[in-house]
Amino acid sequence: MRLAFRRNGLKRTVVTACGLSALLAASVTTGSGASADEPRPGGARNPSLNGPVITLTTVKVGAPGNPSVGILPFKDALYRSCADAPSLKECLRVGGVPYRYEIGQLEVTVEQWVAFLNTVDPDGRNRLRLYDETESSTAWPRYGQINLSPSAGTGRHYSVAFPQWADKPYGFANFLRAARFVNSLYNGRLVSKRTSSKGTFNYVTYQVALSPQTERGMYELAKPKTTRVHRTGFVLPSQDEWIKAAYYDPRGGGTYSYWKYPTNPGVFGDGAATAPSPTVLAPGTGEVTNAATQPLASYHADGKAAPSWCPQQLSPEACSTGNPLGFDPVIYAKAYQGSLSAVGEARTTSPWGTLDQGGNAVEWTDTITAPPSGQSSLRVWRRLHGGISNAPAYQMWPSAVGLQPQDNVFYNHTYPWLGLRIGVIGD
Repeated sequence: MRLAFRRNGLKRTVVTACGLSALLAASVTTGSGASADEPRPGGARNPSLNGPVITLTTVKVGAPGNPSVGILPFKDALYRSCADAPSLKECLRVGGVPYRYEIGQLEVTVEQWVAFLNTVDPDGRNRLRLYDETESSTAWPRYGQINLSPSAGTGRHYSVAFPQWADKPYGFANFLRAARFVNSLYNGRLVSKRTSSKGTFNYVTYQVALSPQTERGMYELAKPKTTRVHRTGFVLPSQDEWIKAAYYDPRGGGTYSYWKYPTNPGVFGDGAATAPSPTVLAPGTGEVTNAATQPLASYHADGKAAPSWCPQQLSPEACSTGNPLGFDPVIYAKAYQGSLSAVGEARTTSPWGTLDQGGNAVEWTDTITAPPSGQSSLRVWRRLHGGISNAPAYQMWPSAVGLQPQDNVFYNHTYPWLGLRIGVIGD
């Protein structure tokens, strides 16, 4: 189906390639928080606040009322308006946002997600289906990010599978899981908020003590077609908010002020000729080793090996063959090539200062859309964006308007590249 920090060294949103790959930030801390240009996943529970504190760095997105552009889904073209597109029926207007807002500088990490799980499910009973057994390092050695221990103490049942996963994007999200994460933030206690800037980029760093309340907040989970309930607070970005942050250049670069990739203006119509370079990952840690090559993104470039790694604690056999899907080694090696890299280590920024909106994990938005053409469905479908480390360059185009059911259990079991990035609206 179609879908569309370096932890110690960087200043701190249906066809499938290889059967699955064309489908498609914040941290836990006890200190005063990472600087806006130095997001650091890592940390522990803050006893003075009686719960984990999540540090979120967002970028401010201005230029309210910017023009939208027209796109044809998955086509290598951009139009000033849909009136200029060859197919008005297929054309979508995207990218225009009439208000100021914020969006996460980074994707939500595994360590942050573990803090969330232990907050909202302190007994480890998984009543809200926030965890799947395929997420464990035992069931899926190469991609398993999080382990669940029934015998652990209250609030400690979930743990990062291997230390190398802590600063990687959480990769098993569906919309309902992502919305519950946002509700935990929305219902949480704001510990601190500060602004900063670096060059032309403006940041806001929040510290929020997470709340165990997940069913109501910004999203009412009792309503399948839930939309934003409040005008201010934490959100999942909309499709237009996500696209504007990734591609709209307020300085007029690119085509009609839009870039082809979240990493560089590119040239519409040239295929992948002006795509960013792909990342190279340290084989045992997933750290980016070629950050000096710019622009850069974690995706599967044509004719090159996909960025890949496997925790160094595992045997080569477990990394290359162990999987919960029952695939034989040949099929498995073809379908699952790309791996998630450490957040922010590619270093290439969007026009507003975000990192990793191109490649790595595809990200959920809260935009509801109709099911794929010709299909009828009682399920709620939502848009995703960003491409993945296992997919080619076209998945990073603004026209890669992917969609998925918001509760796709199949992908919870089989797709380790589904991530999220938070947003903030209002004050």
